Amino acid sequence: MAVVVASVLAAGALAPAATARPAPAPVQASGHGIPPLTDGQGRAITLRGWNVEDKANRGEAALTAITERHFRDLRGHGFNFARLLVFWDDLEPRRGQYSERYLRRIERVLDWAREHRVHVLIDAHQDVFGPAFGHRGIPAWATRTDGLPFTPNPDDWFSEYFQPAVQRAFTHLYEDPDLQRAQAAMWQVLAARFRDHPAVIGYDLINEPMGELREGEDLPTAARRIEAQHLTPMYNRLARAVRAKDRDTWLFVEPTPIVGEGVPTGLGRIDDRRTVYAPHFYNTAMEAGADYDPSAGWIEAYEAAVTAYPARHRMPVVVGEWGPLNNALPHMGRFYREAVDSLNRYSSGWAGYVWCYGGGYCAVDEHGRFRTNKERTATPYAPAVAGTVRSQTYDADTRSYRLVYRAAARPGVTELSLPPSPRGWRVSVTGPARLLGKPPRGGWPVVRAWPGSEVVVTVREGGPYGRTDHP
Repeated sequence: MAVVVASVLAAGALAPAATARPAPAPVQASGHGIPPLTDGQGRAITLRGWNVEDKANRGEAALTAITERHFRDLRGHGFNFARLLVFWDDLEPRRGQYSERYLRRIERVLDWAREHRVHVLIDAHQDVFGPAFGHRGIPAWATRTDGLPFTPNPDDWFSEYFQPAVQRAFTHLYEDPDLQRAQAAMWQVLAARFRDHPAVIGYDLINEPMGELREGEDLPTAARRIEAQHLTPMYNRLARAVRAKDRDTWLFVEPTPIVGEGVPTGLGRIDDRRTVYAPHFYNTAMEAGADYDPSAGWIEAYEAAVTAYPARHRMPVVVGEWGPLNNALPHMGRFYREAVDSLNRYSSGWAGYVWCYGGGYCAVDEHGRFRTNKERTATPYAPAVAGTVRSQTYDADTRSYRLVYRAAARPGVTELSLPPSPRGWRVSVTGPARLLGKPPRGGWPVVRAWPGSEVVVTVREGGPYGRTDHP
């Protein structure tokens, strides 16, 4: 069964196509019933940024590929968010022995983020379970396969998730009491160490969890079962463990990656008041190298599927990874425009994959310049709104942003992020409010409004900096 499923994935047969699925449900307007992410002042916050990683180095060299430049450049381009990949196998290379060096390296990265005012999500990352299968994540000492086979496939590493040994390792992680305790203890080490760090906004409890297919199951059925029977109890266990050390930091929970095919999740209720739904936004065909197909309805199907769960459980949404490998294909400009529009309709933010300097998935080249179409992720937005957002829209054609909100009863400031532009930005505010400060290039202006008032903020590219219009 595993071989059959791997072959199907490798062939791209699960890619969305107009003839392979019913017509997608229509996209709802903003107002999916999903609450916003909030900060300590009660402001609605928006996270926009990128994943930051070092998968090449481990042990004594772990995290050395990440530098202060990553966070300086993120902030300089108008981003305020980084999803930082950390690996359990580096944190606890031998059972019960946690690496102080690795914790200090994480802290150094967080200090750079704080210096440049970037929020960080600490992500317990795994790819194909971990080093027992040639990847990173869950330590070899926590990997149990019952002697089942594993055959590497370097040409299609994702298909390795469907190898029998890998699937059985996930089952043991979910079901074996000693491994449950070890995973909870690992998270308690991280939470106790970083709960008071001002850069940390959340903990992503496990990256792209998978599981074991049963005989006769198709992939969507297996994914919903794994989410309901394994991931939901795991997240509740880990939430209790983290809360014993850290009462307030947001917890991010992911479904299986199968949600990327527009499959609704089978996750159940997570019994924690500060939990964020954090799906990923990848498409099988595009990950295999295909161009974006606007006629397939994939973005619409994904949005319809991914919003039902957080609306039902009243959870904010932050998409933890997205972005195709071949970003310069003919339809990729349209993909980025439509993807950003969709993400902004229902999420409190997102992290593209990945902020690095070079080719492949990298956001920018070695000189720090956006690679083709990835500049479309850098748009004006409101990182924090002191009130209730009525609407916010961005028009990529006119390079204009409009925010409408009702100011909170308690005084506060609304922040705006403006990416660098050679033409500058014109900001105007309508309502009993003031636009404060003339920001430098790529800066962060703020709006202070009369409590309870209705405010409209308009940002347009070009022209002098700003004006406040009072009714």
